[in-house]
Amino acid sequence: MIGAVLIVASILSPLEDVMRTILEFFHDQGHLTWAWSIVATTILVRICLVPLTVRQIHSMQSLQRHAPEMKEIQKKYKGDRQKMNEELMKFYKENNINPAASCLPLVAQIPVFFALYFVLRNFTHHVPAGADLSWLYIVPNIAEPANSHWSGYLLLAIYATSQVLSTWFMSTTMDKTQRTIMMVIPLVFITVVARFPTGLVIYWVTTNLWTVGQGLITRRLVPKTPVGLIEKKSSRTPPRDDPGGGDGGGNGARPEPDAPKPAPARAQQPRKVRRKKKAGRR
Repeated sequence: MIGAVLIVASILSPLEDVMRTILEFFHDQGHLTWAWSIVATTILVRICLVPLTVRQIHSMQSLQRHAPEMKEIQKKYKGDRQKMNEELMKFYKENNINPAASCLPLVAQIPVFFALYFVLRNFTHHVPAGADLSWLYIVPNIAEPANSHWSGYLLLAIYATSQVLSTWFMSTTMDKTQRTIMMVIPLVFITVVARFPTGLVIYWVTTNLWTVGQGLITRRLVPKTPVGLIEKKSSRTPPRDDPGGGDGGGNGARPEPDAPKPAPARAQQPRKVRRKKKAGRR
């Protein structure tokens, strides 16, 4: 375990140096405290991840639009998982859907998270003695574990709430079971997060709040109507031989019983005319 940590530390050493340089820039040039420098660094990281976030949003929209069709494939090949995966991959390729794009921002943040962890692990060795390591007058030291002070537990509660909200906003394409699991996981790992430096929890709370704001903006800008439109189209695709396209009812089977009705109407009109002619001859 220790060997693995050392290997990760050596790999992330350049990124750790970059992270420390950014923190020092915000502290020295921006005249921010070390805690607020972490918040500013988090915002900078999320701004750099905006292109990946846009791809994530587009991927989620595509998955949401084609959700009925994917469910049909899953139902059709329910007994053959391998065939179902093959058909889904073929469907993704035909419709230019990249399911992995929804995970790109999270994957990109993992190296940043570990780099900041290594920075804060020996943070007191790199800052002058007596440096202000507090935050909002409640966190006494951002380099200490979150569970070392009562304010850390308050921060952990904020972290758990923000993590659940961010997961709820960014998991719209998941079913209820998957979404519930993703929302419960942060609560399970909160005992592990409590051992992290408080500054790392501040980083995670900031990125969660950014994700929540991003989800609110996305929900306002992106309507949910395309999903309903896709479902209506899929329900009308089987009766392709419908001649008139319907009268807006959306059911291709209704015109069939109505088709024979004009024939009896034409047959009744000649009979009435013949009766009138006979009456005239008399």
